[in-house]
Amino acid sequence: VTSIGENAFDGCSGLTSITIPNSVTSIKWGAFYGCSGLTSITIPNSVKSIGTSAFSGCSGLTNVTIPNSVTSIGMYAFSVCTRLTNVTIPNGVTSISDYAFCSCSGLTRIKLPNSLMHIENGAFSKCSGLTSITIPNSVESIGADAFFGCSRLANITIPSSVKSIMDGAFSRCS
Repeated sequence: VTSIGENAFDGCSGLTSITIPNSVTSIKWGAFYGCSGLTSITIPNSVKSIGTSAFSGCSGLTNVTIPNSVTSIGMYAFSVCTRLTNVTIPNGVTSISDYAFCSCSGLTRIKLPNSLMHIENGAFSKCSGLTSITIPNSVESIGADAFFGCSRLANITIPSSVKSIMDGAFSRCS
């Protein structure tokens, strides 16, 4: 198995844990979409891309470690993972796609990599548990609504490397 196909486990709410084999290099669009019972996921170092909506709606997930091999995180990849409290994004990821972590209301902490150059539109919108964010010196742009509705966000550090902050990027923050 080299990839987990589109919608492969879509809506499997009874699925609680999965270990992806080391042969897998990509997790396609919606592969685990709506797997609300999924509490544990092991993503091996062989995975290079996480597709659009791959884990969207996996409301049981609490912790995700994205391996160093990943260079691409798709749109809505982890959106509406409401119990997700901690995410580690590895060096090598240069862009966090549109709405990748949107509505992860339990997210309290996120470590952004020094390789990150772009935080796309709505990437962390409605992450109401997020209290502070340090944007690395490598970031050049922050998309529209990137942190919209992060109502507990009280501390933001924006480096001089940022050349553009789009409309509503920090709208409705505390």
